Amino acid sequence: MISNLIPTRTTSTQYSNSITHTHTHQNNPTSNLVLMEKMKPIMKDLSRKVKQATLLWLEGFKEACCLHRVVFYCLRSRELMIRTGQCFLLNGFIFLGSIFVLKSVIIPTLEWILPDQCPLIDFQETCSRGNILRFHHLLRLGLVQIVYVLWFYPLYVFSFILSNIWYNDIAKYGFFATEMHGPDVKVLPSKNEPSTSDSKNHADKSTDIEGVMINIAEQAYSVLLLTVFFVEVYVTGYIPYIGKFLNFLLLSWMYAYYCFEYKWNLSGRSLNRRLDFFETNWAFFAGFGNPCALAIFLFSPLVSFGVMAILYPLFVLTATGSNADKVIDSRTEWRDLGLGRLPVFSLADYLSMRVLSFFWEQPQEKKPDNKTL
Repeated sequence: MISNLIPTRTTSTQYSNSITHTHTHQNNPTSNLVLMEKMKPIMKDLSRKVKQATLLWLEGFKEACCLHRVVFYCLRSRELMIRTGQCFLLNGFIFLGSIFVLKSVIIPTLEWILPDQCPLIDFQETCSRGNILRFHHLLRLGLVQIVYVLWFYPLYVFSFILSNIWYNDIAKYGFFATEMHGPDVKVLPSKNEPSTSDSKNHADKSTDIEGVMINIAEQAYSVLLLTVFFVEVYVTGYIPYIGKFLNFLLLSWMYAYYCFEYKWNLSGRSLNRRLDFFETNWAFFAGFGNPCALAIFLFSPLVSFGVMAILYPLFVLTATGSNADKVIDSRTEWRDLGLGRLPVFSLADYLSMRVLSFFWEQPQEKKPDNKTL
């Protein structure tokens, strides 16, 4: 019995010595110094990339806030001034003004005519008009809903359709204003080799039927891609804890892409080059889209639509006059060390291709007939 206990004591002693040796090895200053030396390049590279991403974000945010370009462009183009004024009149004066009248005049008037609370005549009396007050409450809600159905919802659809048509005209007139009048170097789009080749490709596409079909297919796929991406942005808002942050970030990217898409269409940049340039410089476009997305989070849905409908053409014009290629390449250190491509649209691209696979199937190769074997 005693002999069986001796090996157990020896084993426990060896185990404790091994723990002590391991603990001493972990606390060895030499090993810690070696580990720190190995981590230094990684931390240095990480700090440089964080600094680079921050600077790119600030550049994008600053480009979005260059609203003085809108004044210059409107002074140069009468058509642009008319379209911009129409957007302000429809979305600002009519749409937001209607919401203000509803909240400030119509609803308080209905609450005064159809009260849903008992008058304070005597504290000891119990209100015997409970059914009438409930009827007043339901009638008031019904009248407000009638105003929404007969006025706000049709006005919302009308404003959405008409504003999208005007946005295209605003981007076109703003693009022509920058090309014809030749503003300063910071505002004028760059005419480097890639953009020239893009314009040549665009001209080549428009000369033959095949090129036109390719252009139409690219536009259709771009609409499908952005629609799926919009659904992705909407769904991320319901993720616990980090949903609001992801929703704001993706919404910023979405609005930034929308603002620059008009310019890229007019300059003839292909869809692949757009996505590659956008995902490679994701920090810049996140900064550009942050002011656009703030209206969604600061106001109610209808008010945010009206505010965004006013601000969006301004951001489209700032994107049209922004030379993003030159701004990003202005710092030499950004050329040597890139942030890396962030696949912003990868999930939307995958889901879009899955949707298209239901309507288009590749022809399968004919299998050999087994009957002849």
